[in-house]
Amino acid sequence: MAYAERMADLVSNDIIAAKGTAFLDLLLVVGIVFSVVLSDRIGRMGLQIFGFLGCAVGLLIAVVSQLCPDGSQMELVLIFAGFMTFNFMTNLGPKAQTYLIAGEVFPTRVRGLGAGFAASFAKIGAVTTTFLFPFLLADIGTQILLCVLVGTSILGAVITWRFQIETKGRSLEAVEF
Repeated sequence: MAYAERMADLVSNDIIAAKGTAFLDLLLVVGIVFSVVLSDRIGRMGLQIFGFLGCAVGLLIAVVSQLCPDGSQMELVLIFAGFMTFNFMTNLGPKAQTYLIAGEVFPTRVRGLGAGFAASFAKIGAVTTTFLFPFLLADIGTQILLCVLVGTSILGAVITWRFQIETKGRSLEAVEF
């Protein structure tokens, strides 16, 4: 294959990948919009729990994709569907609600400190996951790692359900402890 043809293939593949990434990123924004619209209707805890469970479903779809032959059309469809679901649900629930809830449940005198504490732990989790992900992927493989992430999403839903403080329909003063 000539150099020009290889470059054309590379550019074409990059454009296709960029379009797919842009579509997945669009679902991040759509998830946030849905979160804003539904937070006062459904409640923060309901969205948080639903979001965690939706993340688990999205990751489980990605796990199922690993059972398909490598490079098959079904594998690509399932991976894309899994991550579309995950991206939407993470922003509908855990990502958006973490910041909203933290700003509402802490007593007024420490609300800023509490929200910062919650945001810090969210960032620590994100950085730790980003750092460890390649090592875990190499050590335990894609399927096991995705199953662990399914488990952590379900654990997040259970912990949220167990320790929930719903602020829907309550003034910040009413949430005061």
